[in-house]
Amino acid sequence: MGPASPRHGKIRTVVQVTSGNFLEMFDFFLFGIYADYIGKAFFPNESQFVSLMSAFLSFAAGFAMRPIGALVLGPYIDRIGRRKGLIVTLSIMACGTVLIAFVPAYATIGLAAPLLVVTGRLLQGFSAGVELGGVSVYLSEMAPPGQKGFYVSWQSASQQVAIVVAALIGFAIAKLMAPADVAAWGWRIPFVIGCLIVPLLFVLRASLQETEEFLARVHHPSFAEITRTLTANWAVVVGGVGMVAMTTVSFYLITVYTPSFGKNVLKLAASDSLLVTIAVGASNFFWLPISGALSDRIGRRPILVATTLLTLATAYPALSWLVSDPTFGKMTLVELWLSALYGWYNGAMVVALTEAVPANVRTSGFALAYSLATTLGGSSLAISTWLIRETGDKASPGYWMSFAALCGLAATLFIYAGRARRAVAAAPA
Repeated sequence: MGPASPRHGKIRTVVQVTSGNFLEMFDFFLFGIYADYIGKAFFPNESQFVSLMSAFLSFAAGFAMRPIGALVLGPYIDRIGRRKGLIVTLSIMACGTVLIAFVPAYATIGLAAPLLVVTGRLLQGFSAGVELGGVSVYLSEMAPPGQKGFYVSWQSASQQVAIVVAALIGFAIAKLMAPADVAAWGWRIPFVIGCLIVPLLFVLRASLQETEEFLARVHHPSFAEITRTLTANWAVVVGGVGMVAMTTVSFYLITVYTPSFGKNVLKLAASDSLLVTIAVGASNFFWLPISGALSDRIGRRPILVATTLLTLATAYPALSWLVSDPTFGKMTLVELWLSALYGWYNGAMVVALTEAVPANVRTSGFALAYSLATTLGGSSLAISTWLIRETGDKASPGYWMSFAALCGLAATLFIYAGRARRAVAAAPA
């Protein structure tokens, strides 16, 4: 048998580098599916609202750790290389996964239970702070010329596979197990499955090669040099936060929050909400590479501007139509529309951000902007629950998504205006 073709080699590399993304999103999404059970197991309270909010806040705690992970691990990866850094992030993430899967409930070990679960979330957040940046930068640097948008889009596309797999497992558990058994121990099964696939992910990542672009660099900056460069480019980082806010808020609303929203707010069957989520994951997977590839042809900016404007115009009206008379069919249509908006925006946004950050601090800058924005996105579950309770408007999460779209639009215009000014300044007189 002859050697693998360059195309097959690229496909294998994409699978290897995005494998850790799969584990991260698999666990994050499971937390959303089983938030009710996690709240009752580790944060018991007479008020279901308090218990659920406690679970959502522990979910958000992981996102608060992301900027710290970006600041610590981002410069490390920019110095030692993409391959070694991605193995480190996977190791830390696996530790958090094991904790959440096997920590006994509050009734068994008392206060230690919620403390250990929050520790697991903090570990996951710390590693995730640079995981997405490391993966995106690796894909950007190994992509053939003119195809960066298409290749980088698989960072997000790999997460959609995790969403579909997690939702399918959740659907099977909901159909095959009694509710009492799911509440008692069945919800842990998917987390244990996540632990079992960790060895395979290590094998995949261990065989990665370093990117040629990184190896070609003569000088690898020190932590102090990276810090100075990031400080000098603070405006790009801030703009990146605004761009990513649209991605993270919309993503967590249409995926992680959907099972809870369908069950607790719309009062639909848990299995129906999971079926909608499976459809959303498949839809995201479909749109992301299409948007990335199209952005290679027509540019990133037109896609980013168009999708944020559409989101501003339709997010709240779509949710208002859904909550006025919630059905499985209407929820499917609304979520698929929001999925299309997310997929088109994110497919162009991720590669746009890798291009905006200076090359010598690419992982650090990307990871910092992304992790700061995910504190907003990861808080979407708690913010949406709070908005609905305070306003009495079940469609109020649409306001939150519209705010994120406004951030994305303003940041896109700012970033590209800055790039245009720098291009003019660099042009010969």
